[in-house]
Amino acid sequence: MQLSSPRLRAALLAAASLTLVAAVLPPPEPLGIGDRLFPQLGNPGYDVLSYDLSFTYKDNKSPLDAVTVIDARALEPLERINLDFTHGKVAAARVNGEPAGFESAGEDLVLTPARPVAANVPLHIEIRHTSDPRGISDGGWVPTEDGLAMANQADAAHRVFPCNDHPADKAYFTFRITAPAGLTAVANGVPGALPAPRAAGATTWTYRTLHPMATELAQVSIGDSAVVEADGPHGLPLRSVVPAADRKRLEPWLQKTAGHVRWMEARVGAYPFENYGVLIAKAKTGFELETQTLSLFENGLFSGVGYPAWYVEAVMVHELAHQWFGDSVTPRTWSDLWLNEGHATWYEALYADGLGKYSMERRMREAYQRSDQWRAAGGPPAAPKAAAPGEKIGLFRPVVYDGAALILYALRQEIGAKAFDRVERRWVAEHKDATAGTDDFVRLASDVAGRDLTAFLKPWLYGKTTPAMPGHPEWGGPKSV
Repeated sequence: MQLSSPRLRAALLAAASLTLVAAVLPPPEPLGIGDRLFPQLGNPGYDVLSYDLSFTYKDNKSPLDAVTVIDARALEPLERINLDFTHGKVAAARVNGEPAGFESAGEDLVLTPARPVAANVPLHIEIRHTSDPRGISDGGWVPTEDGLAMANQADAAHRVFPCNDHPADKAYFTFRITAPAGLTAVANGVPGALPAPRAAGATTWTYRTLHPMATELAQVSIGDSAVVEADGPHGLPLRSVVPAADRKRLEPWLQKTAGHVRWMEARVGAYPFENYGVLIAKAKTGFELETQTLSLFENGLFSGVGYPAWYVEAVMVHELAHQWFGDSVTPRTWSDLWLNEGHATWYEALYADGLGKYSMERRMREAYQRSDQWRAAGGPPAAPKAAAPGEKIGLFRPVVYDGAALILYALRQEIGAKAFDRVERRWVAEHKDATAGTDDFVRLASDVAGRDLTAFLKPWLYGKTTPAMPGHPEWGGPKSV
């Protein structure tokens, strides 16, 4: 039969080309960038510049229809493109405007472009897929009483959308969320357009980040929510999201955010992003999370039952501190997690100390007494043990919280409070919107101190047992390393 349609001929030729390419390539396999704790997270060969994510929400028990658009740059010739993605079904994929083959390999989605991609050229990827909120207990979508939220740390963003799911590859994000009438959708960043009405009363909400972000920090909230806006220091927009029915009860907590930002800025410098706020969700997660510009909290933390007010405020400061330490300055590898959690714990403890409720010295001495036990259970702070299979949240052990804050306390004892403050300010200023690791921190601290601190910090970072604390011989004296 003669093919009379040019469009049909082109489609059949593209399909034949894909078949020929697939025939000569070996079977696809999951790849990774070799992170010590998550060896198959991330993918080599390209650098993501931006994500454009579209989600259509029905209810929190049904898969969302989704489109993920990725703009990247190929770093090397690519016959295949690996993305991290699981827990969703792919309907179609395109690479640089042409249909691409797709198949799964482990937790990777492997695309086969119609033609190999050359090095150092733009890479435009479009994937139509579903995003399933059901059946996942260790991250990704979190069902709430009235909708959904996200908790992607450490390795769960790829359970929501195809991505290069490693903090070493930060990118800009745009979110487009369509939700039924009566629900509100909010995401990281600032509104990119006014909410757009759709058929049957649905509305599409658009947001975009003004700074690059790691995939694990993405946040989308859909629910019966109130968005509470206020002004923070020097006009910083404050935007918090709370259950609409609880707005009045929660507003006194929201009003504390401006003071928390002011307190942090006095210690480390200007807040690094376009806005900030808290997302209080009706869900039981067992944790709070520093999603960029919109930190996630359990509603139960603010219930007034079981938690004193000073403790709740200190936890709010912990997640705020992460906006500098972990979000703006992002860990280069997951072994650098101590830089995130150690610093957030440090400022949490410092805030509680200022309230006169739990002194920093007491907390650090108690941490020192437990430090060897924590190191035995979880490894040293800068080389933590991997979490057990299926328990990825197990990476977040005491050794990377108070055990890591103890390193900062030891550093301040060694170089003095004024030099330590300079280290903190330079760290967030020099690595803003970038990634950095443990070696970078040691170099910077050494530069500020005017002497090489490697020999001092290495036992604190990597020792099986805890070194003697400078200035505190009464804490137990020298320990073996």
